[in-house]
Amino acid sequence: MTNAPKSIEAVQAMLAEQDYVCGRALGTVVFLALTLGRPLFLEGEAGVGKTEIAKALAAGLGRRLIRLQCYEGLDASSAVYEWNFPAQMVAIRSAEVTEGTDRDALTDELFSDRFLIRRPLLEAMSPQAGGAPVLLIDELDRTDEPFEAFLLEALSDFQVTIPELGTVKAPEPPIVIVTSNRTREVHDALKRRCLYHWVDYPDFDREMEILTARAPEASEKLSREVLAFVQKLRTEDLFKRPGVAETIDWAKCLLALDVIDLSPDVIADTLGAILKYQDDIQKLQGSEAKRLLDEVRGEIA
Repeated sequence: MTNAPKSIEAVQAMLAEQDYVCGRALGTVVFLALTLGRPLFLEGEAGVGKTEIAKALAAGLGRRLIRLQCYEGLDASSAVYEWNFPAQMVAIRSAEVTEGTDRDALTDELFSDRFLIRRPLLEAMSPQAGGAPVLLIDELDRTDEPFEAFLLEALSDFQVTIPELGTVKAPEPPIVIVTSNRTREVHDALKRRCLYHWVDYPDFDREMEILTARAPEASEKLSREVLAFVQKLRTEDLFKRPGVAETIDWAKCLLALDVIDLSPDVIADTLGAILKYQDDIQKLQGSEAKRLLDEVRGEIA
């Protein structure tokens, strides 16, 4: 890749320019993925910043971001291509009223690029202005296993096959980022085609850097209380622990409310910014929020 960062430090600096705070381990695997042209498989809890890496890479490299959002039942027609059936029908009807229409020529025309709707995988294999795009295959664990098998060709040879047109091979391999929240195990055959990294919750200092970059208006005192409280929450028995995304959202909500420091009432009013399940929210009602806040203040005092 012509404009790829030449060192791990350069990767970290490039991501930092996009307000993405990157540790050395993650910076190393991103550097290797860019240098070797290998897909990067990122696994971790929801909200730890896996998707943001792709966005920051695309912005930092000046490349287009193409996102394939995965879901149960995703198939080739949604991920690779489909034919514009209404337009094909119009072309057929027009040919029917035109004398001397060559049926073979019409068939070739119907299955040409004119009627082809490019979905994310095919779009990522096509020439792009400015260089190969960043292809984000987001939340792969939400798809079915047959779709994983379908991806093997794309991630191995950076090509997809369209029965009517043949094989389309990328002139320059896209930068592929695959993410998983590990709601199920992704097959080893797909992981073998990628470099792997587990994106964990950051420690206090790293998350402070992230919060400072994403919510610079927050005072140091408020930021420290927010981070300490969120990190304390992650040790509790919750259905869904808050991620870094929730930390940032909560800080921005508190700033919008002109909150100077945390209180049990403020926490109770804004729990929806950090907890997304009613059972978890109920656990923090009443004296529980005050208990955690007292513990937090004792630790950061």
